[in-house]
Amino acid sequence: MKSLRKFTGLRRLLAAGAVTLAAVSIQPLSAQAAPQPVVGGTRAAQGEFPFMVRLSMGCGGALYAKDVVLTAAHCVNGSGSNTSITATAGVVDLQSSGATKVRSTKVLQAPGYNGKGKDWALIKLARPIELPTLKIATTTAYNNGTFTVAGWGAAREGGSQQRYLLKAAVPFVDDATCRQAYGSDLVPGDEICAGFPQGGVDTCQGDSGGPMFRKDDTGAYLQVGIVSWGEGCARAGYPGVYSEVSTFAADIARAAAGL
Repeated sequence: MKSLRKFTGLRRLLAAGAVTLAAVSIQPLSAQAAPQPVVGGTRAAQGEFPFMVRLSMGCGGALYAKDVVLTAAHCVNGSGSNTSITATAGVVDLQSSGATKVRSTKVLQAPGYNGKGKDWALIKLARPIELPTLKIATTTAYNNGTFTVAGWGAAREGGSQQRYLLKAAVPFVDDATCRQAYGSDLVPGDEICAGFPQGGVDTCQGDSGGPMFRKDDTGAYLQVGIVSWGEGCARAGYPGVYSEVSTFAADIARAAAGL
């Protein structure tokens, strides 16, 4: 069963979005026999990933601009004015008194989004958050190697979201290999896969919308993916599926400028 990684709600079937960062889950809906708890993830240090954002609807995101969060299309309900979302930033502990909390004012869901591919959205904030932003990939040059995933999602399939930000590393999986797992459900031009053949490390429910990133040639973090979906969390033979940021970079830039 295809599973989105939003903490609650549906994307294509039953939901359970989380990123199984070996301890950070970011994968979508899907509930079948639960595998062993995600392993390999560790707690992120305060300030390690200052661009990370937790969204009140049960998703993750990253600061695209100081007043704009980039997340997944399946985390939001259409486009337009929206003051119902609260973005929490600046902390790894969601219960920290030092957290910055800002309300949304608008949401823009990827034009043409229908539940398959194009899984990105932007959330305009009521005021800027004075933290570093995460630049996005504009070419496929960095669609390789090892990526970092992080989130507050479930640490195991079907589990609950986490209080502390967790992180893990997952390797790139080529389209041909990923198609062996997902067949026609995969949209190669829109999506990029990552994970270990044996499973064990992945994103899971509650991680939807969070970034998959790596260092660029200058040593700066660069976002290459957005947590989207997968078959359960951290299952052998089923890598995590992420929205391929470079495919939509120009669209995202135009949309952000118009918010």
